[in-house]
Amino acid sequence: MIPGMEQTRAPLLTPVLVTGCLIILVSFAIRASFGVFQIPIASEFGWMRADFSLAIAVQNLAWGVGQPLFAALAERIGDRKAIVLGALTYAAGLVLSSFAVTPEQHQLLEILVGFGIAGTGFGVILAVVGRAASPERRSMSLAVATAAGSAGQVIGAPTAEWLLSFLPWQQVFTVFAAAILLVLLVLPMMRAPKVAGPVEVEEAMMANLLRAFRDPSYTLIFVGFFSCGYQLGFITAHFPAFVTEMCGPIMAGGILATLGISTTSALGAVAISLIGLANIAGTLVAGWLGQKYQKKYLLAGIYAGRTLASVLFIVTPMTPGSVLLFSTVMGALWLATVPLTSGLVAALYGARYMGTLFGIIFFSHQLGSFMGVWLGGRLYDLQGDYTLVWWIGIGVGAFSALVHLPIRERGARPVAA
Repeated sequence: MIPGMEQTRAPLLTPVLVTGCLIILVSFAIRASFGVFQIPIASEFGWMRADFSLAIAVQNLAWGVGQPLFAALAERIGDRKAIVLGALTYAAGLVLSSFAVTPEQHQLLEILVGFGIAGTGFGVILAVVGRAASPERRSMSLAVATAAGSAGQVIGAPTAEWLLSFLPWQQVFTVFAAAILLVLLVLPMMRAPKVAGPVEVEEAMMANLLRAFRDPSYTLIFVGFFSCGYQLGFITAHFPAFVTEMCGPIMAGGILATLGISTTSALGAVAISLIGLANIAGTLVAGWLGQKYQKKYLLAGIYAGRTLASVLFIVTPMTPGSVLLFSTVMGALWLATVPLTSGLVAALYGARYMGTLFGIIFFSHQLGSFMGVWLGGRLYDLQGDYTLVWWIGIGVGAFSALVHLPIRERGARPVAA
């Protein structure tokens, strides 16, 4: 660490945090809306449910592959340059996807979208925020940045639903491409401390990677994050369609009509938004708790809570009320894992290369997302419902709750740059 770095962190944190929050908000608003497009796109071209699901699954996998690459690139060439490249890739993927007329074209172009999300998402932004924050403020700062992604989810699905009411889905994709480019206007505010030159960066990065790869705790974090991706990927991509088909017509009147929910399609979009809204509070609480208690136990509790909520939701009769209740509970636990997992990585191996180390772990998350999204569509086409996909998610959630318990939270030491 360079002399005086701790003293520079406090004034740096606020503009870095505000800028990071805005970028993640827009990036995740777009990303969280893709489930709303499933039925319009599949209906227009007569695609099977698995065709669209595979496109979103490929997007999630590309996001996972791109996350450590963009994080390492940011550490090499600078955060802002990496974010600009990510936004340009994101916009290009959205615009080109609007011209796709076959499942294969759509699936191929979602690779660009996935890389764009990686360049404007958690791996890069949380690393910048983590370096700008002091250790005692890091957990809460990471939670605030993560909560911005939840805020994006609150507005993403309803915005897409609203735009689709008067624009074809192709033009909505173009509007979203413009939005991710416009957010780059705030990028000059992002100035995080740099602690080493390229040679020192490369040498220290390799030392930290080797140390992490040899540590069983890092492997357990990697394995445990899979279920988070599985559950989030499945729900984001399939929950609106699942709700539309399972709840049936909603009669006008009552509290749902008061809330403006008069169709199951609207209920699905509102459910995704409600997850994001509840997760703002849940993520902030997780960040606050992460400053007081061991993160591995908090993570185990979150995964156990998700598992229990999913079991109760599946085994009880489904109603609009149960959909909203499940969305609230799951939302409180939704991205609460991110500040705790990234904070755990920083605590074990240091903040300097948190982006790359967390990015590698995030690849496991996106492998889970790929499986959740793809299996959701595949098993739906084979069986006509999503029941088996839900139970698989319950199983991997319980597994993740258990694998976090043996992690040695205060064992490793970072190699300084």
